[in-house]
Amino acid sequence: MLKPLRPCRAPGCGVLTREGYCEAHRALAAQSRVRRQSEEWHWMYGTALWRERLRPGQLLAEPFCRECAQAGRRVRATTVDHVTPHCGDWALFKDPANLQSLCKGCHDAKTARETKAGQKSAIISPGLRR
Repeated sequence: MLKPLRPCRAPGCGVLTREGYCEAHRALAAQSRVRRQSEEWHWMYGTALWRERLRPGQLLAEPFCRECAQAGRRVRATTVDHVTPHCGDWALFKDPANLQSLCKGCHDAKTARETKAGQKSAIISPGLRR
């Protein structure tokens, strides 16, 4: 049995579809799933371990952006990034060897590449919730 046609869920789009989003807006659905999943483990960034030890320690140890340095530029790092996305894995989250210092531009570009590739959409196990 076919579902009835409904307007696309994307704001301002009136295309009728049997799915939540039309062909042109299917990427929004994927981004929405990633965002919901990351909310499950975002609490980790509010812990004292992250705020008082891991993040400041990484920026002191590596004060310049790692990716810019590889390109021959010296840019002050403002963001601490997980080299391998942890996706809620506590051991990977707190591993200092999995951290790198990046400038905001490099971090945003890396996050966008990972999101597009689906690396940040891994399902986390229920035991990893706070």
